[in-house]
Amino acid sequence: MDSPYAKELATSFRALQRAAQLSQSIASAADKGVFEKDDLSPVTVADFAIQALLIATFRHAFPGDRFVGEEDASGLRRNELLLSRVWDLLRETRHDEDEDALPQSREHVCRLIDLAASTAPGGKGSGRTWVFDPIDGTRTYVRGELYAINVALLVDGEQVLGSVGCPNMSMDAAAPLGNRDIDPLGSGCIVFAVRGHGAYVRSMAAADEAVVRPLSAAREGDDVRFVTCVGMVDSALDGVHEAVADRLGAAAFPGCDLVPWVLRWATLALGLGNTTVWVYKRRDRYAKVWDHAGAMLLFQETGGKITDVLGRRIDLAAGRKLSANFGFVAAPEHLHARVLDAVHQVLREQGHGDMLTA
Repeated sequence: MDSPYAKELATSFRALQRAAQLSQSIASAADKGVFEKDDLSPVTVADFAIQALLIATFRHAFPGDRFVGEEDASGLRRNELLLSRVWDLLRETRHDEDEDALPQSREHVCRLIDLAASTAPGGKGSGRTWVFDPIDGTRTYVRGELYAINVALLVDGEQVLGSVGCPNMSMDAAAPLGNRDIDPLGSGCIVFAVRGHGAYVRSMAAADEAVVRPLSAAREGDDVRFVTCVGMVDSALDGVHEAVADRLGAAAFPGCDLVPWVLRWATLALGLGNTTVWVYKRRDRYAKVWDHAGAMLLFQETGGKITDVLGRRIDLAAGRKLSANFGFVAAPEHLHARVLDAVHQVLREQGHGDMLTA
């Protein structure tokens, strides 16, 4: 790809390859170092180690940039054993050529993680901000199923680059894709995009760097093929998504059934589906920026259009939570209005018209 972000992409590929290796080493371990955060969501030693790795790598390459990440280091500081495991993991990833680009001590690990723990993407004038999700799909990750690692670059609150590592998903994956459909060859892939320069997929392996395939699936056809989640997630409004799929004449529901949001966007870009709808069960439930920033760009660069349930543009500058939006409606540009209309019809018919008030 010929783009103004060649260095950023190359840095993301190297970082994702290393993060994939690190995460897969933990995925094969009996003890993945899982504990619950204050919000009862799970986190593993790999989440902490990868966030530290990503921030250290990109801070070394781009020292003037800002960072937003999912995790904070409070749990590590309270648990010396957990911190030691994270530190050991990071030491195992070291190579002589990048010694200076990685954490230098246990305390340095905590400081790096906390650089991104409370920051938020800014809007106009905020400059360059990297957004990281070290493990998207922690619940599926600890079960040995599909997960993703998200790297996004925002400039003044706008997506300019998305690079998603899929350590155990094949670049030749077929629909319908489910959480258990891991790559039998174990090679994984990276799905990436730069605004205005298209979306692409390549093998995760460094040796296969020349094998890059452009993506353009969302521009083709009028059929509706869903990518959604019907299990392990309880944030959706019951009964709506199936009814929308039926109203649209979707060939099958759920189609691709995936827990990690980052993987859902990557799957849409790969053409394994072309439509996703997500209506939260409450109006005060908001998406998290690291689950969507950059990853949405993958689908948009193949011809996809993404709004919230009210038809509004997604505002990534709203903060760590996307509090300016409610849910998601995504489809190819030429199908989006039809999908959005179906969502509104179903919500009104099911007595949820209040969900459509701004």
